[in-house]
Amino acid sequence: METTGSVFWLLALLLLALMEISSAALSPSGINYEVVALMAIKNELHDPHSVLESWDINSVDPCSWRMITCTPDGSVSALGLPSQNLSGKLSPGIGNLTNLQSVLLQNNAISGSIPAAIVKLEKLQTLDLSNNTFSGEIPSSLGSLKNLHYLRLNNNSLSGSCPQSLGNIAGLTLVDLSYNNLSGSLPRISARTFKIVGNSLICGPNANNNCSNVLPEPLTFSPDSLREQYDPEVRLGHLRRYSFKELRAATDHFSSKNILGRGGFGIVYKGRFNDGSVVAVKRLKDYNAGGGEIQFQTEVETISLAVHRNLLRLCGFCSTENERLLVYPYMPNGSVASRLKDHIHGRPALDWVRRKKIALGTARGLVYLHEQCDPKIIHRDVKAANILLDEDFEAVVGDFGLAKLLDHRDSHVTTAVRGTVGHIAPEYLSTGQSSEKTDVFGFGILLLELITGHKALDFGRAANQKGVMLDWVKKLHQEGRLSQMVDKDLKGNFDAVELEEMVQVALLCTQFNPLHRPKMSEVLKMLEGDGLAERWEEASQKSETRFRSFENPPQRYSDFIEESSLILEAMELSGPR
Repeated sequence: METTGSVFWLLALLLLALMEISSAALSPSGINYEVVALMAIKNELHDPHSVLESWDINSVDPCSWRMITCTPDGSVSALGLPSQNLSGKLSPGIGNLTNLQSVLLQNNAISGSIPAAIVKLEKLQTLDLSNNTFSGEIPSSLGSLKNLHYLRLNNNSLSGSCPQSLGNIAGLTLVDLSYNNLSGSLPRISARTFKIVGNSLICGPNANNNCSNVLPEPLTFSPDSLREQYDPEVRLGHLRRYSFKELRAATDHFSSKNILGRGGFGIVYKGRFNDGSVVAVKRLKDYNAGGGEIQFQTEVETISLAVHRNLLRLCGFCSTENERLLVYPYMPNGSVASRLKDHIHGRPALDWVRRKKIALGTARGLVYLHEQCDPKIIHRDVKAANILLDEDFEAVVGDFGLAKLLDHRDSHVTTAVRGTVGHIAPEYLSTGQSSEKTDVFGFGILLLELITGHKALDFGRAANQKGVMLDWVKKLHQEGRLSQMVDKDLKGNFDAVELEEMVQVALLCTQFNPLHRPKMSEVLKMLEGDGLAERWEEASQKSETRFRSFENPPQRYSDFIEESSLILEAMELSGPR
């Protein structure tokens, strides 16, 4: 009995030790404590569209779940569930996800109080609970989250006073508490933007506060940064603002020897700072197309909130009277386009398994941009040259948000066509209008690039074929000669079933009518093996019906290119960085 008791206490102490070491550690029974925390969150929420279906208590790796982003070491760093029609309550279990940096739950119908356990998230940088039905008081303990940059609690039913402790957070960039039922005096908050309108007890006619003064204020610069009027070296949220001199020195005066890629948005240079760190610096052209410096700065900060393991993280920027530059992590394995024909020890750098992994990773990144960002972001130039590869050959979508950054003319983005011949959707060629379905078309072409090993732009001369890649693939598919389209460098090392599935997904994505194309979330499910057979059968039947009735007769993609009167930038818009 004494031995049994000792074993019991030993196991108990071991369990406590594991919990203290890391929230992502495994217990002796193989249970991941982050999985337990996430399941607690799932169980408290009502999920009418089953967006949390992949969250499984039996899993030991939540990094593969939808809406979850992880750090390279496998810890959950972001919880992104905006606009998912979720209701119910937010579980205090969220406090056990101690590596969280971003919580995005806006535009749902989540009710109840904001869990005080959020105070345990010491690494938290972004907390967005806006446009829900949260009630009760704002936890005063939020003031101890020293790394918090963005706090959005607007459009809820929160009451009580605005915590004075928020004034203790030095790095706040934006605080939005508007349209609640708050009362009392306002704290002195250092955030550049502090919104409090819509709280009648604070901003009403009988209130003591002058809410007209609580507006976005100009940036305050440290004394040593005033040597250059347009180059203040300050941090804006989690972004660093670099000086132009600093980036010019890092790139050796933007030497041509340091060029990593060039295209429609600008030139990308490799940069190395004095501490040895390496970055990629994108020097934008059309720097003044989007308006003034503040407009550019606001858009950059908005884009920087898109955080996902399959999206290129924005580290910082530089904005001067004459220059706009963006700073990104350096991707050691370049782009998919640059690696498609590379070999390592006599074998393709991108074997079939890696190509399938790249397709899945890219799809997850685009799903995040289209369906989990608010507002959504349309990439407008999805192709192999814009899909970068980190040190583990994980796909990282680059250049997203740049179209939004440089074009502010229309919500559905009607502009002169930016893109690359062979990748641009027919409706974009014809009308200049782009949507998320434009990105779906580009993703379909990317799948064909992964399968064939050829860039769509170089297909005709590289493959010794006439026409464009899409027309050629359709012909081989109709004739049942799928193996002939596979990259010869793979030397037959591919999965025939997966090949057929990827071709079918690519053809569904590249249907000429954008309304017939699937959403990226549907594309991701099909690549993961869910629903492809049914979707393909449905599309085949519709195609046969239209063919027999001579409605919308079959047309080649090359016809759209030849008929387009728009000026095309037939070039590589970006390269590895």
